[in-house]
Amino acid sequence: MFSKSCEYGIKAIIYITTQSLEGRRIKVGEIAENSDLPLAFTAKLLGILTKVNIVRSQTGPNGGFYIEPERLREIKLEEIVAAIDGNSVYEGCGLGLSHCDAENPCPLHNDFIKIRTELKTMLKTTTVFDLAMKLKSGETVLVR
Repeated sequence: MFSKSCEYGIKAIIYITTQSLEGRRIKVGEIAENSDLPLAFTAKLLGILTKVNIVRSQTGPNGGFYIEPERLREIKLEEIVAAIDGNSVYEGCGLGLSHCDAENPCPLHNDFIKIRTELKTMLKTTTVFDLAMKLKSGETVLVR
């Protein structure tokens, strides 16, 4: 469903959230290592996410990436997806046809609309805090 870039961005933000909950700023190398992501690509994604104010960065010896405490419970997955993938997850044909709509549907069209609606609801209601708490409790994993 998501591009590889978006998957990487979500993983990085979840890790940053877990560390921000402890008041830590994290260097890009630590984020990449603990999220099993390529370093250069992680840096590029964090640049995008910083521009749209999902994460903050501070330079210097005590610097790194972080999320402000008041934002930790506010950031929804839809913000990350929109920043990296735009609206592509909500558009386009489930089979990749160049044109697919209600008048000329592909075989998946009607079922895919239902899935997209559920996905949109999940992205609008799930916070990075929710995901970070599942990770911290051991209920989920970020790296295999």
